[in-house]
Amino acid sequence: SMIKTSLFADQEREAKLNKLGDALQVMEQYVDFSALAAEVDHAAPRPGRERGGRPPFPTELMVRVLLIQQMHNLSDEQMEFQLLDRLSYQRFVGLRSSSQIPDRTTIWTFKERLIAAGASESIFDAVNRQLAKHGFIARGGQMIDASFVQVPKQSMGKEEKAIVAQDAMPADWKPAKRRQKDTDARWAKKHGKSYFGYKLSANADKRYKLIRKIKISTASEHDTLHFEEVLDPDNTSLDIYADKGYVDGGRETRLRGLGWRMHIQRKGHKGKPLSEAQERRNRRIASPRARVEHVFAGLAQMGGKVMRSIGLARATLHLNWKAAVYNLQRLSYLKEARIEAF
Repeated sequence: SMIKTSLFADQEREAKLNKLGDALQVMEQYVDFSALAAEVDHAAPRPGRERGGRPPFPTELMVRVLLIQQMHNLSDEQMEFQLLDRLSYQRFVGLRSSSQIPDRTTIWTFKERLIAAGASESIFDAVNRQLAKHGFIARGGQMIDASFVQVPKQSMGKEEKAIVAQDAMPADWKPAKRRQKDTDARWAKKHGKSYFGYKLSANADKRYKLIRKIKISTASEHDTLHFEEVLDPDNTSLDIYADKGYVDGGRETRLRGLGWRMHIQRKGHKGKPLSEAQERRNRRIASPRARVEHVFAGLAQMGGKVMRSIGLARATLHLNWKAAVYNLQRLSYLKEARIEAF
């Protein structure tokens, strides 16, 4: 028979995993997870043991769980299943010899702890501090763009929609129904297509394509509203690249007065097409600006175009962790490729 038993099957499988290339083990070489956990605990202190009960899982373990969850776009239920089933996940989290794993309720409770403490951004900020320790500070200018992040469409009547649009909730909705309705998400239309959910505005540096600043808002808020919120004053270059959606003559004049070099594509209007010089300028900007599309493509590969969560607070948590995971994967790539941090 081709099927052979072995007393060392676990070790042999782990050795084969290493040979094939386990991305989680590569990340392990470059990321200080204990430091990430310490910063999360500082922002959202662990609950006390006054009420007794089973002690909570270590924060570092839960940080690792949430990183895997965002990397592979898993629900809490699927995360629980995969921790029971997958050797690489168990090894990365530190549960190879444990009879207990965080279940779906434990994962949900940990995330709610971060939201309640106002610590949704803590992991993104902590990861960016580690990027700086590796020498990957923001260089070469910054690229700004935004993308819709959709959530399941809500089924509501006309009157209910009108009430929700006023940031209120229908009185006849029972608690169970309220928990299932996303009253923060909004509709938006772009290029003739409608989207329901939220918007992620991001700033990535041109040299390393690492995300430096983010802003999460409802889908209906225009991209340009958050342009200055995601500007990165720490970038070593004053060049800013953006597409035609960010055109604002008054703002550009003001920012130029502060020393910024604006590279924002122009758009034509009905009866007033772009001149040849403007077309050439747009083409010059297109190549460096397009690098930010690679960043959003990376987020999309991790499911960054859709979410299962409900509400702006959970969307903020979800997308901060998603951006943090993107940066950690990018850090691993930069280190493995031996790209110089200078």
